[in-house]
Amino acid sequence: MPSLIYKTKDFAVYNKPAGVLVHAIKGFEDREMGKTLADIAKKEFPEIAKVGDDPENRPGIVHRLDKNTSGVIVIARNQKFFSFMKNLFQNHQVKKTYTALVNGRVLGSGTIDAPIGLKPGTIKRSTLARNMKMVKDAVTEYKAVKIYQQSVLDGRGAVYYTLIHVTPHTGRTHQIRVHLASIGHPIVGDTLYGPKTNSFGLNRHFLHADSIEFGTPDGNRIKLEAELSPELQKVLDSLEKHA
Repeated sequence: MPSLIYKTKDFAVYNKPAGVLVHAIKGFEDREMGKTLADIAKKEFPEIAKVGDDPENRPGIVHRLDKNTSGVIVIARNQKFFSFMKNLFQNHQVKKTYTALVNGRVLGSGTIDAPIGLKPGTIKRSTLARNMKMVKDAVTEYKAVKIYQQSVLDGRGAVYYTLIHVTPHTGRTHQIRVHLASIGHPIVGDTLYGPKTNSFGLNRHFLHADSIEFGTPDGNRIKLEAELSPELQKVLDSLEKHA
């Protein structure tokens, strides 16, 4: 279940686990079960029922995380703060930092500047597909933190993984996942854009929203952080053990 990590009169901040939708999708059973983040937040903060561009379906929701991405997310508690936060996002004044474990060796740092569009007839996004729909500019920065080597059981060599920090400068659907896959380093556990299996037994992708940083209406700057999910920490512990 999502855990509340911070709140003010204007907003609440949650650490969302993987497997939880941020808000309902039409026809999705979780709407009836009350298990979306929006449903849970509305129980704790009933006032958000009237907040947002579409409060009936997305009460208080200013930004999103994919269902299987964990981490920090902000919920607006009043319309004034919702509008304030929406403006910050539109003007690229919110800094979000993610941690990802990717396949292969990534050296140093870099910027991926490649438009993303929807592949016709699918839910997949791409930077290269022909006749893409809804093509939008997208920019992602990344920095390698640590490279891990894992021996192959048959003794024919080793496979590599890299822990990286990622900062998206735009907010496109699946942006980080698509961009990292486009440079040959899909996220571990991402079956949509990478290998269908992984050696860690993860049933989600290894992508976690570590922090969000923005200026508040009173002129201060705040940085809010969410601890790495236990199942992801377990993967890192395993890699460290066999490093």
